[in-house]
Amino acid sequence: MAQEQRAPGALPEQGPTTALPQRPVFVLPPKRTIREHLVFFVTRKPLGAFGAGVAIFLIVTAVFAPLIANHDPYETVVEDIYASPGADNFFGADRLGRDVYSRLVYGARISLYVGIIASFIGCTIGMLVGVASVHFGGITDLMVQRLIDAMISFPTLILAIAIMAALGSSLNNVVIALSIVYIPSTARIMRSQFLAINEMDYILAGRAVGVGHWRLMTKHMLPNAFALYLVIVTFHLGGAIIAEASLSFLGVGVPIDVPSWGGMLSGAASQYVALAPWLAVFPGVAIAVVVFSWNVLGDALRDVLDPRLKGTN
Repeated sequence: MAQEQRAPGALPEQGPTTALPQRPVFVLPPKRTIREHLVFFVTRKPLGAFGAGVAIFLIVTAVFAPLIANHDPYETVVEDIYASPGADNFFGADRLGRDVYSRLVYGARISLYVGIIASFIGCTIGMLVGVASVHFGGITDLMVQRLIDAMISFPTLILAIAIMAALGSSLNNVVIALSIVYIPSTARIMRSQFLAINEMDYILAGRAVGVGHWRLMTKHMLPNAFALYLVIVTFHLGGAIIAEASLSFLGVGVPIDVPSWGGMLSGAASQYVALAPWLAVFPGVAIAVVVFSWNVLGDALRDVLDPRLKGTN
């Protein structure tokens, strides 16, 4: 067959081309802004948003207590003894003529200080005990768990009272006692989480290539349990507030002259509740609202941070 003549410099004709299959294009959704995250949290978890609002209000009250209170919480005015709520004493006065509103505001400092410090110290130590127990295993895990069983066998309040009896009555000793009380329960919960993490492929691979104990625990195990740790801290924070109030009510907490919500419920409030009910109503409502708020906030954080632990909406 004779070849077709083409002009010099002309490109040869190409046959039909086969279209390559197009790869699917994955479009990542845009990142949410902080405002969108807040709106999502408020709409999906209204009780959690309420708890967060009360927590923020409590922090602001504690920080700006000198500006919010209208009286010195330690000032005694004889003319105001058992004064009913009014323009000068918003929540009335106690048996020594001290302003209940001002003592309630300053008492927020005590509750917040004890709650935050005790829960963070106790939960942090408990988390470290849990990860060490799981990572080293064997006789270490056995001894730690038996010690935890011995501590958990005591009721929480009884154990705290025993520690306070040994250390003495002071604000810092209350923090120490509650921190010790929260270690065993946190260690037990975190241990169950670390048992699951310890069997993950990346942990087994790290052991196979000779990753050190410290790096394996701090870089791979602890970060993967942080969500549960934060939830436990939030729950224990509310428990620490009511535990401090209970210790102060029983007379083994902070000194009696220090404005504390539990201390305000003891003494005159319990003896003269019929004469001056505001002495018990306002501190009691404050404790109930704050503890409820921290609990619902912890429940909402549990659902948001760790869907595997999701509870009821």
